[in-house]
Formats: sequence, structure tokens, C-alpha cells
Amino acid sequence: MRFMAFAVVLVPVFGAAQFKAPETKQQEQAKYHPKRGPGVPPALRLAAYDKRLKLEAQGFYSGLTWRNIGPEIQGGRVIQFANAPGKAEEMYVAFATGGLWRTVDHGENWKPIFDNESAFAIGDLAVGKKTLWVGTGENNSQRTSYAGTGVFMSEDQGATWSHRGLAEVDRIGRVVLDPRNESVVYVAAMGSLYSQGPDRGVYKTTDAGRSWKKVFYVDEFTGVIDIEMDPRNSNVLYAAAWDRDRRAWNFREGGAGTALYKTTDGGKTWTKLTRGLPAQGEQGRIGLVIAPSRPDTLYAFYDNQGADPDTFLRDEALPGGQLTPRRFLKISAEAFGQVEEKALARFVERYLPTGTKPEELRSAVKEGKTKLEDIAKLMEQRNPNVWMMDIGANQVYRSDDAGKTWRKTHFGTLGEFSGYYWGKISVNPRDANDLVIMGVPLLRSRDGGKTWVSFGQTMHVDHHVYYYSPFDPNFQICGNDGGLYFSRDDGANWRHVNQFPVAQVTTLAVDDKTPYNVFIGNQDNGTMKGPSNYRPGFSDLWRWTDIGGGDGSAIAVDPRGGGDLVYGASQFGAHYAIDQLTGQRYSLRTTLNARDLRWNWISPIQISKFHPDIVYLGSNKVHRSFDRGRTFTTISPDLTKNKPNGDVPFSTLKDLSESPLKFGLIYVGADDGSMKMTKNGGEDWVDIATPEPDKWVSRVVASRYDVNVVYVAQSGYRDDDIRPYLWRSEDQGKTWKSIVGNLPDETINVVREDPTNKSWLYVGTDLGVFFTTDLGQNWVPLNGGLPRTPVHDLVIQEREKDLVAGSHARGAWIFKLSDLYRLVGSSQEKEDLYLWEPASTSRGNWEFRRRPEYDSSDGPEPTLALEVWSASAGEATLSVVDKDGKVALTKPVKLVRGYNRVTLGLKLQGGKPLEEPTKKPTTAEEALADPYAAFRAKYLASGDYSVELKRGEKTAKTTWKLTASNP
Repeated sequence: MRFMAFAVVLVPVFGAAQFKAPETKQQEQAKYHPKRGPGVPPALRLAAYDKRLKLEAQGFYSGLTWRNIGPEIQGGRVIQFANAPGKAEEMYVAFATGGLWRTVDHGENWKPIFDNESAFAIGDLAVGKKTLWVGTGENNSQRTSYAGTGVFMSEDQGATWSHRGLAEVDRIGRVVLDPRNESVVYVAAMGSLYSQGPDRGVYKTTDAGRSWKKVFYVDEFTGVIDIEMDPRNSNVLYAAAWDRDRRAWNFREGGAGTALYKTTDGGKTWTKLTRGLPAQGEQGRIGLVIAPSRPDTLYAFYDNQGADPDTFLRDEALPGGQLTPRRFLKISAEAFGQVEEKALARFVERYLPTGTKPEELRSAVKEGKTKLEDIAKLMEQRNPNVWMMDIGANQVYRSDDAGKTWRKTHFGTLGEFSGYYWGKISVNPRDANDLVIMGVPLLRSRDGGKTWVSFGQTMHVDHHVYYYSPFDPNFQICGNDGGLYFSRDDGANWRHVNQFPVAQVTTLAVDDKTPYNVFIGNQDNGTMKGPSNYRPGFSDLWRWTDIGGGDGSAIAVDPRGGGDLVYGASQFGAHYAIDQLTGQRYSLRTTLNARDLRWNWISPIQISKFHPDIVYLGSNKVHRSFDRGRTFTTISPDLTKNKPNGDVPFSTLKDLSESPLKFGLIYVGADDGSMKMTKNGGEDWVDIATPEPDKWVSRVVASRYDVNVVYVAQSGYRDDDIRPYLWRSEDQGKTWKSIVGNLPDETINVVREDPTNKSWLYVGTDLGVFFTTDLGQNWVPLNGGLPRTPVHDLVIQEREKDLVAGSHARGAWIFKLSDLYRLVGSSQEKEDLYLWEPASTSRGNWEFRRRPEYDSSDGPEPTLALEVWSASAGEATLSVVDKDGKVALTKPVKLVRGYNRVTLGLKLQGGKPLEEPTKKPTTAEEALADPYAAFRAKYLASGDYSVELKRGEKTAKTTWKLTASNP
């Protein structure tokens, strides 16, 4: 919770009897956090991944590949950064879900090195001299902080990985290596986010992860977010325990388990550090750091969730001449009667119940009919939180005696940084008094925490990493929700390293332009628009443009004009429209300001198929507009279970779908599991709960083929449940049938119908995309080229026959459905080995392509592209045979099961650097000859060829014509 109720610290002149007692974290837990057991067992998560691998191996379509289209310009949430010890040029950056990337040239070029493991979410990385470790499961507690499957270790800089256990710990705060023996590793385990259990604390291995021992544990709610190892003695460690629990409706960001601990014997025994630190009970996340230049000096960055006793000693940031609640506490009845008319009117309008008349109130106070205590009660009636005390917010504590005693370094607080998402502190390795804390802003102190300044305003906000280079005192690195930034002048100026397609996409839409555009809603990076022909690493970064801010939410594109009018939103239903031709914008919420409306983080919007002027919005009710969203009428009652909300809106509509076959037939699904439908445009609503009536509804799709058919996907993510829930109803929701079929246990985020085949469906899960051709009896992965990634949305661009996926890790991707249409059910699928006949190729003057004299290269090699069908995977040999039966070219190829694309280079011999001819021609024939023939590359001659592919005893053949070059 963001505020604590007012405690009796400052007693106003009229007494304090009406004030509430503080709501403790224990009371918050009892109110919003009923005890629940552990989530899915780790064995189920690993078994699900094994099943995925088998389905991928058995599938026929991994040779059909996805194409990434960015964006890159915006960056994404950075979790950790590190150098390889002693190597300034070798760096690693870990993103929350966007993978682990490595550079060996000081950041000029980056390569992903952790794309194909059982987990994509990263909590921490540790780089040793011999080993590289990744702790999976994001350590932040944000609404899309994903779980992991333990720790992974690489001995070849990330080329290959081995899983080293701890799948049960779910989310990892830190991984710390003993620099003297990298087989000794400590892991700070946060445990599951939405459920409780014993798999959290500090774990230690002495054999490089082959076995683990839990060496520290508090309770089933308390994990460990941070560990620091004394650089002088690897048996001395400090640990920050964090008591937290998240639910869909509330986040308890602190509790009695939060505290600092120290061990001096490698984890055998631990001592709680308390002297000078905030009392336990209300504390949130703690960030820890040891000053390497003075290891007895430590800093602890506290998210103090306790009440701030100075709240009412301060005043609101408002100029004089205004009466505010805090100023009201200090006023006397006589002074109240003297308040200037305009100031009194503003006070009444802001803080007292509607209808209160200022002058009547003044007179009543003067005459003694109304006391100040009565006005205070009226203010509380208008706003129950009016007397709430601010939380202690963020504070930095320092120890100069290795943790024995601590002191707060500064006066007051450093603002509210909300430790669920931030909470790290970094110190300059050369200067123990130079430190940075991370939150929405960056704050830096150069005097040991006494005074602070905000800096880095040219960067994106929401900072998670600050790194002082050990090689250059002026080189610093910052990682935030906007990606990675470098400074070469001690933090004065920053350069965005925007080479990573790591957007966390939540929603998608496409228009009908040529080329068509893709619209994405981005976590913390707004709503963006980019062309479908974008090529990461080649295209201009600025071809992706911003059209909205905040956390990008739902998107809908008006079909008229190919998509000139676009509807977007940021978090919690801040919907807007933008006319891209005129630049005009307007809000969709101007007629929807009722206090009883609750909006999901991604609240739904849909344009009616019957007329694009008709727009639907979903809060906890359904709202309809007939004028492109300028005005709305509410057409439903509350369609949710109306469950209690904590600090997150809950019992909200998550998705809605109007039937494209019948106007007014509308289905809605809510985060609390509610499912409702109306057949008559909202006149009557009917409950159509699925067999899982309490699971979060992630998607609702009314069928385009049958007015009675509707699909619903549900998510167990917020119950730490990864099992898939997917339903089909053939009677408008009266009865439901599971169509999960053979899907592995992966949360389903979205389901879509194919626009040409009524039995085909596509789903996006937390690890990729599947499709079915038989309404869900059998599912096949579409995994070619797609990293392990949570797919939050799918949309089909029907003109181009493209399936577009929104990855909550790696941006937008496109898959050519036309290739799938051509293959599924074709005669080639029945073959054991098959070669499609390639189109004839024009040879061109390959030998004589002009190049500068200094250029000794042959230029790009011409290739023959081939499509292959193979009933089984394996090694094969591809050959081009001339008309005389002579093998002209041959190449070994590795085939996957099913469809393959293979290429064969057509160069026979490489060229040599050109030299000036020395021989003078003596005949006409010599004079007309090519003087550089001996230096030129040799390519396959024109003619009719046979192309042969041999796999074991099986051979496939086809013909191919290489036409002659022009004279």
C-alpha cells in the first residue's frame, strides 16, 4: 500500500479522536493476502519444457521461420550489467525478459547468448574468470515479472549452457561467485511471487551447482533479494531478506521478515543486523552494497514502508494563500473565520462534501454551531485518506564498522521509489563516498549520502542498474526500462545503446497500408508504430515512431483509409484517439469519469465490424460509442464479481469481443474469471462462466464462422499456475469444451482464428506460438527462428497473409502464413523426401561484376535456394549434376524434420587479387582476350541441371535451368 493511516503524532488543536490507527503490513496481509500454498511444482515446469522440446522435434514446420521487425530504438528493461574480469572490451547485459547479450568490442556489436533455454526471464548474472552464471526469474515484483527455472552455468562465454539446479526457487535476486574458487556460489532466492512456500532464502554450492544446500531461511513469505561478499574474506557475506507477497488485487511490499543479516563463516550461522536500522515490521526491499575501496563501509537502501512521523510537520507544495489539510490542522476557529473568501471556497470545493456552502460553514464556526472536529470528519467523509500519513519512503543507511552499527545518511526521505520495482544502490569502487540509488530518477551523492542530486535526465526513467567501470573512472553504464546507456564523462552526458530489439510488447494491431504498419503497446515505452518491412540492424531506427506514452495498452485501428484513425491507451484505461492525417488527438474518457468504474492495466477496446464509428470500451462495465469515441453510453451493469481492491484495480474487464456475424452479440471476460454475454446490445446480460470460473480471462474471441461459437483463453499466471486453459463453446457459452489437446503446460495469453480455414487456430503462450488444424485436438509449434519468449498478442494481416506476434521480450515478429497454407495437406507432406523444383535462374555476368582495383573480394556469392521436405531429420548431401551426369557442385546439409530451406553456393573457384598484365598481345585473338581471366572467380556455367538430395538410402531429384548471361 502506498500510504499509512495517520497515527497520533501531531495532535491538532481540535483533538485526534477521529483519526484511524495505522494499517500495518500484518493487517494488510490479513485483509488482502489469505494464505495459499506453493504454486506449480518445479518438476511440472521442467516436464512442460521437455514436452515442448519433443513437440518441436516432432513438428514439421520449424523450417518456416519468423522474422523480427524490431523495434530497437526504445530499449527494454535492463536487469544487470557486468564486465568479464580484466577485460574492458567484453561486456554482458541482461534484460528482464529480452535475454542475455554479449559484446567483445566495447559495445559496438552485441549477440544474444541465452535464447534457447527453459527460462527467458533473468534475475541476475555473475561473470567469473572461468564461468558465467545466470540466475533466472526476474527479481523485481512487477505485474509481468516472470518466473525462472533455476541457475545456468557456461564455461565458454555463453556458447553452451548447462542447467545447474534450483528450479524450485522461482525467482533469483543475486548470484555471487567466490572469486577464489568459482565452484563456490551463493544464490539469493526470492521464491515465488504469487504464492508462498519454503523454496527461498540463501542457497550455497561448493561443487559448481551439482548439489545445493539452503544455508539461510526466514519464512514462506520472505526471500532474499541481495547478497554482498566481503572482497577480503569470501566467508563474510551480508544478505537482505525481503518479506513480500503479490496478488492480482494488491501488492504487500514489506513485512516482518524484512531485515539485514551477516555471516562470517560462509553461511553456517547468521546474525541479524539491527543497531541503527529501521525497526522490523513495515520494511520493504533493501538494496545492499559494499564499498570496495573501504570494505568495512556498507550502504543499505531501504524502501521504508512504515509511517513517516514528519508527514504533518511538512506542508503541501502549494503557495501561500491556500488552505490545505495540513494547514487546517494548525488553524484555530478564530483564524478559520478570517480565511479569505476565495481561499475558503477552494478549500470547500477540494476537501468537503459536494453541496457544502463556504459562507454558511464560516458562519457556523463563528457561532460555535460547527467545531473544527466536525469539519475534519466531513473532510474524512469526502476522502477517507485525507488524514493518511505518508510512508517513510526511501532512505539510505551507512555502516563504517562492517555492519555493527548503522546511521541514516541524510535528513528526511529521498522520495518514494517503490521497492517492488526498484531498490538498488551502487558505489564507486574508487571512492566510498560516491554512490547512486536507482528508482524513477537517479540520485547521486558524492559525500557519503548526506546530500543528493538528481541526474541523467536525458535518459529514460525507471532505473535498475548503475555500473562504475573498473577500467575507466569516467566510464559509467546505466540500465533502465529504456535499455542501456553509456557515459564517458562521469555521468554528465549519456548515449543510448539502442541496438537491442527487446521491446516488451503487450498488444498488437495492424493497418492496411502498403507496406502495412504494425502498432505495438509497450511496457513502459508507450505505443509505437513501425513498418512491416523493418530489418533490425539495417533499417533506420527512426522508422519506428511513438504515437502514445506511458505503458502502451490496447490498440484498435479504424479500417477506413487503410488505418488513418488509431485508438490507443496507456495503463488503467487512459484511452485516446489520434488522426494520423491531421495530428488531432482526443480522449475517449471524457464522458466516463464515474468513480465506480475500474479499469484493467490493459483495458479492452474494440471497433465494431458493422460500422467503424461504433467503438466499445471495457472497465468493469461495457461502454459503447456511436461517434468514434467522442461520447459513450454505458450498456451494462458491473459484469464482474466486484471483489475487494487493494492498491491495484481488480474485478475489471480484461477482454471483450463483438460477434462479426451479429450486431449486439457481445462477450466479455474479466480478471476475476467472470464471463458474460449479451445478445441484444446490452439490454440483457447472461453469466456464461467457464469450468474455471476464477481464472483470469486473457482472451475472448467470437467466431467469424459460426454465430454460436466463442473461444476463451484463461491464465493462471497470477496463481503461479502455468497450466493452459483454452475453451470452445458451440452454444454461445452455455457449455464449454477444453481444446487444450496436446499443448504443454504453458500459460495461454491469446487465441486467434485463421481467416481462411475455420478449423485452424493459433495461440500465443508464455514460451511461443502453436497452431492447430483440427480445432485443438492436436497442436504444432511454430518455433522456427523464434526465441523462447512470452507471446502476449497475435494478429493476422489478411491481405499479406501474415501472422504477427507481439513478444513481451523481443518485440514484433512476422510469420508468412502463405507458406503454411501451401504445405498443410499438400501431397509433398506424404513424401519421405521431396525437392520442389526451383525457378530457373539468370546467370548474369558474375565473373565480370565491376569492383575497384584495390578490392580483392569476389563479391556476394550467387546461390541456388531450394525448398525441401524431409519426413525425418538427419544429415544429407545436396548435389548439382550436369547433363552428362557429372557432379558440378555438392554440399552436406543438415535437415530438420518437415519443411527446410537450403541454399547452395554457385562459385566453383575463388578469384585472386588483380595484377597488371605484363605480356603484350601479338595477335588479334590475344588482344581481344580477357586480360584478367586467370584472376577471376569461376562460377557454374549456364545449362540444364539436375538437383539431387540424398539422405541415407533416400534420394529426391528435380530439374533446374541456369540461363546464359547477356552478352
